[in-house]
Amino acid sequence: MAIIYGLHPVAPQKDRIEKIAKALKDGAVMLYPTDTVYAIGCDLNSKSAVERVRRIKQLSNDKPLTFLCSSLSNITEYASVTDEAYRIIKRLIPGPYTFVLPATKLVPKLVMSPKRKTTGIRVPDHPLCFALVEALGNPIVSTSAHITTDEEGTAPAPSGKEESFGKAELFDCFLKLVDIIVDDDSDPKDRVSTILDLTESEPTIVRRGLGWEAAAAWTKD
Repeated sequence: MAIIYGLHPVAPQKDRIEKIAKALKDGAVMLYPTDTVYAIGCDLNSKSAVERVRRIKQLSNDKPLTFLCSSLSNITEYASVTDEAYRIIKRLIPGPYTFVLPATKLVPKLVMSPKRKTTGIRVPDHPLCFALVEALGNPIVSTSAHITTDEEGTAPAPSGKEESFGKAELFDCFLKLVDIIVDDDSDPKDRVSTILDLTESEPTIVRRGLGWEAAAAWTKD
């Protein structure tokens, strides 16, 4: 059964952040809010936790996972960033964007795309996410926590057809699947991040989510 931590949305309590960070270092999996949708997350460097996240999402190992970094300099530790990619990322972070970039050796194989050797990285505009990454000292896996229903109308796991639910239903669905639920009093959003592929000389918008118009404008400059 998950422990629910109530945190202030702008100034999250330091002692609670530190407790969550310690649990993540010990292999915990959490449900937490971001500047887009609620996400399932864990310490990027905890293999057992990453494997649990994949089981919860029912993702095969050839499906890459996105993770959160705290800054552009933090991104460059985990990805190869060209001058053009650097320019685009600098203009768009923090914000609702996922950047697909060539992974460095610091990215676990269980997280990156095995064929392309790429990874998806975010720097969300969210004080709680920033505080968690800083306290942990490692990037945090971030994969959307959609509630879904099966043919019988139940929601045992987040796979299949996506449905919109309130926070109470979201928490109820994941209460027995994760170790920690972070509640900052915000309601779950239904818009995902915009994905930009920055692995080639010409940037490409792979998915139009929040803020895609701004991303399109910057990539054309």
